[in-house]
Amino acid sequence: MKATFLLISLFLISFASYSQKLQMNVMTFNIRYDNPGDSLDNWKYRKAFAAKMIQNYDVDVFGTQEVLNNQLNDILLSLPQFSSVGVGRLDGKTQGEYSAVFYKKEKFKLLDSGNFWLSENPSAVGVKGWDAVCERIVTWVILQEKNSGKKFAFVNTHFDHMGQVARRESSKLLLSKVDEIAKGLPLFVTGDFNATPDSEVITILTDKNRPNHLTDSRSLAPFIYGPSWTFHGFGHVPLERRSIIDFIFVKNIIQVEKLSVIADRLDNIYLSDHNPVFVKASF
Repeated sequence: MKATFLLISLFLISFASYSQKLQMNVMTFNIRYDNPGDSLDNWKYRKAFAAKMIQNYDVDVFGTQEVLNNQLNDILLSLPQFSSVGVGRLDGKTQGEYSAVFYKKEKFKLLDSGNFWLSENPSAVGVKGWDAVCERIVTWVILQEKNSGKKFAFVNTHFDHMGQVARRESSKLLLSKVDEIAKGLPLFVTGDFNATPDSEVITILTDKNRPNHLTDSRSLAPFIYGPSWTFHGFGHVPLERRSIIDFIFVKNIIQVEKLSVIADRLDNIYLSDHNPVFVKASF
């Protein structure tokens, strides 16, 4: 009898834990590659500020773009509570930009991960797809929150900035691949899509006539804070020409509680040439 009671109690505790909503702080952040030509906007002047911003928003998982290997190491050194997944897009190891995913290693268990390239042959390493100017990569993880046992998928990418065919076909490929990866799990898709909300690229991703479509978290957020643009070129792009090109998409029962476009500056220091996008979500 005591054993039966104990089993029932453990089941109820486990069920109650799993049935509670898991709140998540998620971010997408194009950190701008370490370019010596950026002068006083170079990474070495921004990296400490960027790390403090991530800590201030208590981010749980974030997708990054334009990360070079030295920048990856800088982030991990500044934020030792995080682990990362990702490879350089040129050789599948350390060369070229990463679209790395960072997650709190004490909070989440990494169940699975991988990379694929945005091209006609997604498994081919370092290949430019269609009419793309650059090699483009997608990094994904399946994570499990340790306390609740809840699992979710997180996918991060950076679309080409020039190739019109590449951007269109990348949207279609991404939709088909994330369905394979998530397998019905709650899903976040983050990235710099080099496309505005009304573009063909984003329309394909969010088209409700497609059974595998994604939803822009901005359209779900009851509270939105910050400017209506993400790319500013370290303040050099005129206000009237600035636009949203960085997105957090969601799927499969995720609720978005608020969204912030973070335009913080420290004296004259920018976080990047892009504003990070932050979402508080639950499922």
